[in-house]
Amino acid sequence: MKLILSRKGFDSAAGGCPSPILPDGRLCSLPIPDSQSRLHYRDLTVNGMNAGDLIADLTRNPDRANDTAHLDPDLDPATRSRAKGWRGLLGQDGTAQSHLRNQSVDSGDLFLFFGLFRRVEPVDGCWRFIKSEPARHVIWGWLQVGAVHSIAELAHDALPWAHYHPHFSGERGKQNTLYTASDALRINGTKLPGKNAYGTFGHYKSSLQLTAEESNKPSDWRLPVGLFPTSSATAMTYHQKLERWKKEGKYCRLKAAARGQEFVLDTNQYPDVAPWIATLFNQN
Repeated sequence: MKLILSRKGFDSAAGGCPSPILPDGRLCSLPIPDSQSRLHYRDLTVNGMNAGDLIADLTRNPDRANDTAHLDPDLDPATRSRAKGWRGLLGQDGTAQSHLRNQSVDSGDLFLFFGLFRRVEPVDGCWRFIKSEPARHVIWGWLQVGAVHSIAELAHDALPWAHYHPHFSGERGKQNTLYTASDALRINGTKLPGKNAYGTFGHYKSSLQLTAEESNKPSDWRLPVGLFPTSSATAMTYHQKLERWKKEGKYCRLKAAARGQEFVLDTNQYPDVAPWIATLFNQN
């Protein structure tokens, strides 16, 4: 099984701010803007909250609620109305898809989606970021691949329940690809009872945070030592320079790459990673 740490959601470059962590701990990952999409923020629900309202408050621009959103990955059935047969899905294109293809990402491989988050509080009836709280990278969702589809090669009537998705609208590249979720979540072949092959981690937990707790730099990660590279050849992609890594007892520190969406690791080379992944779901 390959593990893909996949960067998704609002940040300073895409969207203009982090996604919020609400006072009750809810993680509300905001999809990035997309002028080619047919989906509007005002029509999307993110972990029980209207996405348009959140974006209008946090960017202090009410007009942003009417913008169109790149709802991708789409993992929560409550986000919008669904056609029969819907399941979690992810679209990818361009350089990021070329990277996934070159790493032979396929059925059974697991995406863990992370994004930039920051705690918020209500101020005068609006959501505002807490000034004393830093932004941090947090894992917020997952998708285990069931099938990989080249959208250009799909029959016109194939996957009708997915045609709302942004990768079916506008002008996309030759690499335009859709990943649909499998039927059940399995970690290295072992089924996790009661766990879907896609979904979101509803609330913040320290185990989901990638950024080191004491750091004010989101890309300063603290990870289980099982991810520490045994060699540059087998290290997580985009992180083959071993000087990025440092062991700290049962943990390791990583200066995570600022660029790149998809960081791929072959767990066959790192047997201690699968138990860590299972722990994330057992705590959900």
